[in-house]
Parts: sequence; C-alpha cells; structure tokens
Amino acid sequence: MDETKKESNHVHGDKIKESQADHKKTALGLPENIEAVLCYLFAWVGGIVFLVIENKNDFIRFHALQSIFVFLSLNVLSFIVGIIPFFGWFVGGLLSLLGFAVWVITMFKAYKGERYKLPFVGDLVESVMMNKKAF
Repeated sequence: MDETKKESNHVHGDKIKESQADHKKTALGLPENIEAVLCYLFAWVGGIVFLVIENKNDFIRFHALQSIFVFLSLNVLSFIVGIIPFFGWFVGGLLSLLGFAVWVITMFKAYKGERYKLPFVGDLVESVMMNKKAF
C-alpha cells in the first residue's frame, strides 16, 4: 500500500513540474500567462507597455496587440457615441458592458495560457504579427 502512495505522489509531483515548465519566463521574469493577463488588466495601456517590453515572445505580443486593438477601439467608440445625447449615452453604456465582458473573458483565457482570438480582432492581430518587420 505504501508503494502505491509513493507512486501516486511521484506522478502528482511530475504533473506539477510539467505545469510549471509549460509557462516560459519572459523579459520581466514572470510566467508568460501572468504577463498576458497584465496586457488586459490595464486595457490598451498595458498592451502598449508589454508590446514595448516583450519584443521576442509572440504569445505576449499577441495578447498585447489584441488588448490595444480591442480596448482602444472601445474607448474611442464610447467617447464618440457619448457625445450624442440620450441615445449615445445608452449605446455608451452597452459598450461599457461589452468591454467589461471582453475584459474578463480575455484575462481568464490568457491566465489559462490560451491564445484566444476574439472575432475579427484576433485575425487582424495575427495578420499584423505576420508582418513583424513593422515592429
């Protein structure tokens, strides 16, 4: 019985080591999934910061660019429609709710280590990343 206990602990220990190895370190020394979350946590500002800091990690750059494209677009759009009385305020509120939902989903997916592509924006980000010479 002691052997099975040791064996299960050994297997469990290997899983811990494998999961720790899955998250590569980055320029800041953080696991890449944590940096990806930080790209979204501070919206487009965080995206710009991590786009500048991480010039070699494609996983972080993907999340940074997606954060910039989504949240900067939502901010500009909310500002523009916010100028329109009543109707614009209603649409601005809906955009805020949409932004919050996207914010939570993208942070959750990034924390799980997923390269989650948002509709339309994810493809745009990947096409920009194909042209790395622009950065």
